[in-house]
Amino acid sequence: MFGTDADGQIFTESVTTVDLSQDGAQVAGVKANLKLDEIVGVTYNQKKGHFKVQWVGKPGTPSAGRVGLRNLSPNKPLWELTLPEVKVDEYRWQSGERRRHFRHKCAISIELHPKEGAVIWGKSGDLSLGGFFLEMAIPLPEGSKVKACLWLNGAKVWTEGQVVSSTPGFGIGVQFIDVAESDMLTLKRFLNDLPKDYAR
Repeated sequence: MFGTDADGQIFTESVTTVDLSQDGAQVAGVKANLKLDEIVGVTYNQKKGHFKVQWVGKPGTPSAGRVGLRNLSPNKPLWELTLPEVKVDEYRWQSGERRRHFRHKCAISIELHPKEGAVIWGKSGDLSLGGFFLEMAIPLPEGSKVKACLWLNGAKVWTEGQVVSSTPGFGIGVQFIDVAESDMLTLKRFLNDLPKDYAR
């Protein structure tokens, strides 16, 4: 497993899988200090996949050193195994609810307008009422303020946001700061029309 830890340091280390699914994995032996929603890379034999950190085991507990990962490309299996159908992850983080909004896996076009620099076009990895993940090789730094246009089945939704996670080679997580009421209703309708098993 490799990526950037909570202190912004690049790490690479060998870990062991505890359990697997089509949608993710639980790994043990993690020494890096990781934060929720961070994007990490995982290699297995000659394959490489991108995963998002869903939960981190609390130090001093039996789950210490363990991390739950969600596969950002579940349609491209990393493991050379036949796995069961995806089921809902019932894990609850020790500090309570992990997020306010369900994330939906969907690839929509996003037009990103940074405060400085050229307009950026990309595809989302996931989307929620609270923000989105945008795949990009050279990401904007955390804290960057952006204006984003989401293309939702022909409708355009404009939002103001802030980059809350940034990983080179993977992309950025953007949290909505300001969304007009009419645009939020359009976003809600779009998400409600997605298949229910897209929610994470």
